[in-house]
Amino acid sequence: MTKMNDNLYYPELSYQICGLCFQVHNELGRYGSEKQYADALEALLKKHALSYVREEFLPASFVGEGNRNKPDFLIGDLIIVDLKAKLVITKDDYFQMKRYLDASKKELGIIFNFRQKYLRPKRVIRGVISGIGV
Repeated sequence: MTKMNDNLYYPELSYQICGLCFQVHNELGRYGSEKQYADALEALLKKHALSYVREEFLPASFVGEGNRNKPDFLIGDLIIVDLKAKLVITKDDYFQMKRYLDASKKELGIIFNFRQKYLRPKRVIRGVISGIGV
């Protein structure tokens, strides 16, 4: 696990992912669908030779849960990325990412909402209770 100043997980990879998402947002604007944004991000991940898995089920969060944990991307086998195209990110979106992190035992997830005028990545850390004001 790579941490910088005990505050940032995977700073180089997360910075690169954010840059690619900013590029997608600049190219497609804010009125596309989640699938359009995911397709564009996937093309950029391939172009930049970043390893990723798209829309693959994670293990269950708890016994008897079934298959419901399916994030948009797992990049570099380190960071879970979930793309949204909605007016606001809700607490449910945040809790969904927490579930993904718990199920996968990954440390960092990033939520991108492309509907906003300005793309503002939401970093979610496993095991950290956040006062997220969504």
